[in-house]
Amino acid sequence: MRQIVLDTETTGIDPKEGHRLIEIGAVELVNRRLTGQTYHQYINPQREIEAEAIAVHGITNDDLDDKPVFAEIADAFWDFIVGAELVIHNAAFDVGFIDHELMMLHAQRPEPRLGPVAEHCSILDTLRLARDRHPGQRNNLDALCKRYEIDNGRRVLHGALLDAEILAEVYLAMTGGQTALTLDAEERRADDAMAGGLSIRRLSSTASLSVLRPGAEELVAHQAKLEQIRQAAGSCHWDELASARDLAEKSS
Repeated sequence: MRQIVLDTETTGIDPKEGHRLIEIGAVELVNRRLTGQTYHQYINPQREIEAEAIAVHGITNDDLDDKPVFAEIADAFWDFIVGAELVIHNAAFDVGFIDHELMMLHAQRPEPRLGPVAEHCSILDTLRLARDRHPGQRNNLDALCKRYEIDNGRRVLHGALLDAEILAEVYLAMTGGQTALTLDAEERRADDAMAGGLSIRRLSSTASLSVLRPGAEELVAHQAKLEQIRQAAGSCHWDELASARDLAEKSS
């Protein structure tokens, strides 16, 4: 399954008032694994950015003077997201701005293969998901990072790519834990090299294996993690394994 975790920054809060996209950031997940593929683009909005928006993301018109307009980046952006499930926090906001840009693009030159987003991608709103899982609590990205113990210390100002990367971690934690490990370039190259055959390190016949048993604190942490998985996923395969083990012990 291919998912794109996406975030945007804008000139203001309402596209109906003429506000525009100024930054898009997105990261790719395949089968709940970060692939290392990203999309990041600053966009010249051809209008002034509101002071309130600058206070949030720190991007000024001077920063965007030499950046391309949306029409120049639309095809590359579309190729990155089309057909994927989009994972977005408060999806209505970002999708509304993307659809607005696509509508303006159609007015300039018809592009039948582009948009509306919901006709070409499925959409998962992590804000709605968080509210379902944590009713009555704060569910903005900073609050979720604190709840799931995700480091967001770099997030002094909002930035689309950084927020997309953080949201990917939050989404994975919120939906069953970090089963998707980040693969860096070295790991991917190693996987490619291994694709043609298996490399097995064998222990010598005289080697001894150390058996490490968990301490009391580790057992408590383990049970807490299992409970987190049960609450997030509704079930935990570890419970099934434990039941099977207990049954086997009684039968022996």
